[in-house]
Amino acid sequence: MAEILFVMTGADHWTLADGTRHPTGYWAEEFTAPYAAFTGAGHRITIATPGAVVPTVDHGSLAEAVAGGPDGVRRITEILDSAGELNNPVRLEDVQPHDYNALYYPGGHGPMEDLAVNPDSAKLLESALAAGIPLGIVCHAPAALLATAADGESPFAGYRLTAFSNVEETQVGFADKAEWLLQDRLIALGADYREGPAWAPHIEIDRNVYTGQNPASSAPLAAALLEVL
Repeated sequence: MAEILFVMTGADHWTLADGTRHPTGYWAEEFTAPYAAFTGAGHRITIATPGAVVPTVDHGSLAEAVAGGPDGVRRITEILDSAGELNNPVRLEDVQPHDYNALYYPGGHGPMEDLAVNPDSAKLLESALAAGIPLGIVCHAPAALLATAADGESPFAGYRLTAFSNVEETQVGFADKAEWLLQDRLIALGADYREGPAWAPHIEIDRNVYTGQNPASSAPLAAALLEVL
């Protein structure tokens, strides 16, 4: 049995370029698909958020159009309701990376708000990277990598990775509203950014860094992590 830490956003909104707050949080599928895969394989999950805030699900991710119709919504909701860890997160500030066999960051627009500038998450990522602990990071969650460059060059510079693309952000209607775009920032960070077709599953693996482009990539990302666990 492996110990897997889910590092999740504590934000319930994303501040847009004009200062308005877009309600958000974590994207349901990006939590439920890996959660089901990991727990189904017998592994144990701990959830950490800044300040141990109970994470907020983005209600847009529970819409039938994006969740696989009524059956998909029912399946996702059942997993969320059964995941007691969501109601008992630990403080991100207190986490020690060596207590875990892998780290996983689900996305949603929430990480753009808080994890992108969170120094505790940055230290955790840097320590896990140096120790060779598998890091799974999907969709908008690679925004957390930006915090690792707060004091200079990021240790993730040069890593091949993927994340939610500018094309996808444009298609969901936020590219012209956002203060910055994740793909642009990751390229500026020095990452070797790769993208696949919009909305299709796409993952990149470079050493111990496992990244997924979009919600559909969360299940194959979890499968890849299971192979190394």
